[in-house]
Amino acid sequence: MNRAWAYVLLGTVFEVCWVIGLKHSYNFLTWTGTTIAIIFSFALLILATNKLPVGTVYAVFTGLGASGTVLMEMLVFGEPFKMLKIILILVLLAGVMGLKLVTGKPKSEGGVH
Repeated sequence: MNRAWAYVLLGTVFEVCWVIGLKHSYNFLTWTGTTIAIIFSFALLILATNKLPVGTVYAVFTGLGASGTVLMEMLVFGEPFKMLKIILILVLLAGVMGLKLVTGKPKSEGGVH
């Protein structure tokens, strides 16, 4: 189970990379990096959903990805810092953590789904 969450977190890092790459890519090399990040991001997401509930994984993946993208844009690319953005990111992260905490164990293989 912990490995699956590691896949989600690593996939989120690649998600932030490709989302930023969509905005800032300008040549073959940067577009290639963006494409590779997309592939790794979704491959890790798929691996995580083999062990964890799809809805929870997707919510955590997109929530952390959106938060990471906003933070990186502010810290690295000069996007204006707004306290409301930080507060909303914290609310989003609280919801993501809440989803992770209430996620039960997946049903056993071969059982009724």
